[in-house]
Amino acid sequence: MQSLEAELETARSLAVSELADAIESIGFECTRCGACCKADDEDPHTATIFPDEIRDIQQTHEYDWRDVARPMPYGLDDGAGETFEWAIQTTGCGDCSFYVEADGEGACSIHDDRPLICQTYPFSVALGGTSQPMGEAVDQAGMVRAHECEGLGRDISRDEAEALAAALKERAIRELEEAIGVRDNYTGTTPDDGDIVVHDSEGAKQVDGTPVDR
Repeated sequence: MQSLEAELETARSLAVSELADAIESIGFECTRCGACCKADDEDPHTATIFPDEIRDIQQTHEYDWRDVARPMPYGLDDGAGETFEWAIQTTGCGDCSFYVEADGEGACSIHDDRPLICQTYPFSVALGGTSQPMGEAVDQAGMVRAHECEGLGRDISRDEAEALAAALKERAIRELEEAIGVRDNYTGTTPDDGDIVVHDSEGAKQVDGTPVDR
């Protein structure tokens, strides 16, 4: 595997037109089924969200940090300890907090401000250090991976494919920049009993997004 820095340079050099070609060859149209916004029996809903995306949603919609994001649950022991990165906040039943449903169709209450991972689902870029949402890929064309979604295989216009490809490239770059930032800013902490410390690219934070006192 290449270093994160080498993968980042590869991500920056990706041609949007080639990513769009791959997306067109796979095909996609959102059916508004809501599956990517809801928890299932096997996997919790853990869509990654970047710190600046959290702040943008906060400012636009006047939310508290904890309304927007929660600590990524992986690595926590009985809901406490240290973890890396943030996940979009969920409801008591595990669905995305911003998912709404009406007349049998799903929608996003912050659609215009939704995070990059939501803008680009069900696709990801096949680079080390980038995430694969909702499990392993079910299809791939060039550098583009496609993940489980009932909208795959449907016709997509060139304009839509290019817009999706541009967002996908941006997301790949941001994921790698975030991974490098997490690595470079990580300093081990010892949370008090029952507490959680989240390490992101900006350093160690409490669950409300404020820095951990050193």
